[in-house]
Amino acid sequence: MNQKVVVITGASSGIGQALAFAFGRTGAAIVFCGRKADALQTTAQALSAAGITNLPIVADVSVEADMQRLMADAVGRFGRIDVLINNAGISMRAMFAETDPDVLRKLMDINFMGTVYATRYALPHIQQTKGSIVGISSIAGYRGLPVRTGYSASKFAMNGFLEALRTELLHSGVHVLTACPGFTASNIRFSSLDAHGRTKGDTMRDEGNMMSADECADHILKAVQRRKRELILTTQGKLTVFINKWLPSLADKLVYNTLAKEKDSPLKR
Repeated sequence: MNQKVVVITGASSGIGQALAFAFGRTGAAIVFCGRKADALQTTAQALSAAGITNLPIVADVSVEADMQRLMADAVGRFGRIDVLINNAGISMRAMFAETDPDVLRKLMDINFMGTVYATRYALPHIQQTKGSIVGISSIAGYRGLPVRTGYSASKFAMNGFLEALRTELLHSGVHVLTACPGFTASNIRFSSLDAHGRTKGDTMRDEGNMMSADECADHILKAVQRRKRELILTTQGKLTVFINKWLPSLADKLVYNTLAKEKDSPLKR
């Protein structure tokens, strides 16, 4: 990664921020975006203090023009793009029957269309460098999760998009990685939306017992360096994908029972 240019969406906190440090420590220049200028500047200062070249840009992944500008600014500053990491995302927690459809639309706009927009404008540059396109997906993109219908739908869409893109680019030299962190300590659960699109502001899981964002970022860095096509992290994540593939009825029961035990779960016990 030395002297490479890495663009990361949603990198002012959580896994995205950890990825900025992980790739930056290898000698890469980091271009990263987020919607909050103050959080971006705090991260930019921390990266600079660590000796990591970086360029923070205020941008919203759900706005196509912002993603076009992000890639243009990256190339304008550094002359190339070697790696795009589609990390920006948002979750939800509500029963579908009670959820405003606009909540699902917002999740699709950010999680799926954000990936589409960023990839669309980075792709010509990554084709030139024969670099990597990474999607930070989720186990929810392999196994539908109750109370997270919109999140699962958006991640299934991301997985399908990346798989199709990987196949299109099979002979181009471009690497496409779908990375699924499993349950990793991050801010995504704190910013999840309720049935009416309001931020919940708390987490329903014990963040202390999860894989750290830094450890997750290190695994993703290695997967990019090795040009892997898929990365599924945590034992629970791997078991969930395996059982869902071979014993789907059992997976229904196990997933239901597990998520019913979450704090304030709306599922019947």
